[in-house]
Amino acid sequence: MDKYQIIKAPIVSEKSTKLAEMRKYTFEVDKNANKIQIKEAIEEIFKVKVLDVNVINSIPKAKRVGKYSGFKPAVSKAIVTLAEGYKIDIYAA
Repeated sequence: MDKYQIIKAPIVSEKSTKLAEMRKYTFEVDKNANKIQIKEAIEEIFKVKVLDVNVINSIPKAKRVGKYSGFKPAVSKAIVTLAEGYKIDIYAA
């Protein structure tokens, strides 16, 4: 799997911005990617040293608008912890 297919997009929210102060960055990743593939992709793309990868798999949630019903998409998120002295500029990426 290509490294750019594994890492889909950075997640920018209030919580992820606070985590970035502690060298933890949040990304939306492919559902089939494992922690080792995510670590290698982040290290190659951003030229940083990754210490830890935590993966969160969310389930699709049912939503309804009037008579129409459907599901929110299931996403997989990765919280990546970087080594001391490394950082990622999410807004430039």
